[in-house]
Amino acid sequence: MEHLTKETFLDKVFNYEQNKDWKFEGELPCLIDFYADWCQPCKMVAPILEELSKEYEGKINIYKIDTEAETELAGAFGIRSIPSLLFCPKDGQPQMAMGALPKDTMKKAIEDVLLKN
Repeated sequence: MEHLTKETFLDKVFNYEQNKDWKFEGELPCLIDFYADWCQPCKMVAPILEELSKEYEGKINIYKIDTEAETELAGAFGIRSIPSLLFCPKDGQPQMAMGALPKDTMKKAIEDVLLKN
């Protein structure tokens, strides 16, 4: 799983410096985990995301953003609570989910939001 910086985020997900309206830059739909090292629920989500990244390899990308290191990215999405999961389909608007979701809920969201075509 790749950790995104602002630079790689602009390149792979959304260049909010050039576009006001959402425009997905990635090749595969993606799920982004906004987390922090001190956050206990984030630690619960991490192994689930590892499993999902293997299960959906080649279909979606799963990225992580450390909200402590990347405060501007967290601010750009108005992240107030972590973990926050951003589901970015290839077409259509991204959807945000708050909190430590169980694996089956995440799989349903991946199927419904990211792989629905």
